[in-house]
Amino acid sequence: MRRSLAAAAAAILLPVGALTAVASPAAAAPTGPAVAAGADAASSAMLAAMQRDLGLTAGQARARVARDEKGSRTDAALRRSLGATYAGGWFAGDTLVVAVTDRSAADRVRAAGAQPALVTRSGADLDRIKSALDRHAARASATAIPGWYVDVTTNTVVVLARDTGAAAAFVRASRVDPAAVRVVATTEAPRTYYDVRGGDAYYMGGRCSVGFSVVGGFVTAGHCGTVGTATQGYNQVAQGTFRGSSFPGNDYAWVQTNSNWTPQPWVNNYAGGNVTVAGSTEAAVGASICRSGSTTGWHCGTIQAKNQTVNYPQGTVTGLTRTNVCAEPGDSGGSWLSGQQAQGVTSGGSGNCTSGGTTYFQPVNEILSAYGLTLRTSGGGEPPPTGCTGYEATYTGSVSSGQSVYQPNGSYYYSSVSGTHRGCLDGPTGVDFDLYLQKWNGSTWVDVAGSYSSGPDESLTYTGTAGYYRFEVHAYSGSGSYTMGITNP
Repeated sequence: MRRSLAAAAAAILLPVGALTAVASPAAAAPTGPAVAAGADAASSAMLAAMQRDLGLTAGQARARVARDEKGSRTDAALRRSLGATYAGGWFAGDTLVVAVTDRSAADRVRAAGAQPALVTRSGADLDRIKSALDRHAARASATAIPGWYVDVTTNTVVVLARDTGAAAAFVRASRVDPAAVRVVATTEAPRTYYDVRGGDAYYMGGRCSVGFSVVGGFVTAGHCGTVGTATQGYNQVAQGTFRGSSFPGNDYAWVQTNSNWTPQPWVNNYAGGNVTVAGSTEAAVGASICRSGSTTGWHCGTIQAKNQTVNYPQGTVTGLTRTNVCAEPGDSGGSWLSGQQAQGVTSGGSGNCTSGGTTYFQPVNEILSAYGLTLRTSGGGEPPPTGCTGYEATYTGSVSSGQSVYQPNGSYYYSSVSGTHRGCLDGPTGVDFDLYLQKWNGSTWVDVAGSYSSGPDESLTYTGTAGYYRFEVHAYSGSGSYTMGITNP
């Protein structure tokens, strides 16, 4: 019996596009969008803001969203399939460029529809160099050195400097390879945005912005309040309490709201309407992104780098995403979206929305994972007890009683390294759906993990070796639609 499978649980999939269904695996990297792009992937308000801030026509804005959706998923797929030779991906115009350290990997990049670039250092090498700088952050003066980040486009780690001499001394003291580091002069003076941000304003002795609704409350910036701080909503009515907060080091928090407030899967577009949040698939470097905050409303730009360390006067924060979008005090905690996918909450920045600037956000999936929160999305109804947010890719489908369907998109995915596969199944009330993870043994698919409670919702975690995998969604009883969240090594 299938339900006798003695595995803990595990499901996973690539956050990439639709895979070509085949009868048996063939070595090929998954490509193509996994969800509809274009006009369906972004609200009219976001498309209008992109036209204003990026100088695009309506058609160009829709094409940009489609390009970003497809390219970001392709980049994520290649990151997994290329393993240690992967060195980062970015958009150069309409072209997705993926850097590799091994010339033999270039053909795999081309086969996925991207342009290869041969570089010296892998992404893991760059992350190790940046981590070495992080360990010596106490040696970096916030006034002299605003921050540092991995720049995949130049295959280096960038140290921003208001004082280049101090920056050079910091690099030497960190004992990293100086050839791998670029000191870049800047006038940036990052500060946290305490007043308002995300979407609607809220108050706690100051003003910040709501980031994204979660079951039971919302996420926001950690510098906006400490655990136990009471909040009032945009209308000054008692709203909730900070239940978790981390700053510096991180810059995230969550507020548990009282029964007078209902979290909704929307973001204020400051044009009289709402943007619906559909999920939280992470966008690639170079992708378009838009921000909502209670001080300056909607503004758009592009992602410049990930995993930046920012040296605020209050302390160092690591793991932020760097953008060229403007923001101002009071925008702190506000929402960042790429299409309809939640990306993060505003941390801080430099400049303003008159002259322009640089702004950083804390990635939302890290916040959801840190506190075990479930993002409110447009799926409708109350989220399942297990929750299917915070995964790298989301897939939807339907299945009839007694039948099985397979994900991703009726096919399989390839994992080039050993690691943990995670998956989540959210089915409708009143059915009994099961979830299995299968691996190709060279001649047939074999169950390696399963989750089969008597209800509609399942979640799995499985640690396995490299190989071909797929998920089976089985309707033990009842029929209906489902949503799957998947993350893989």
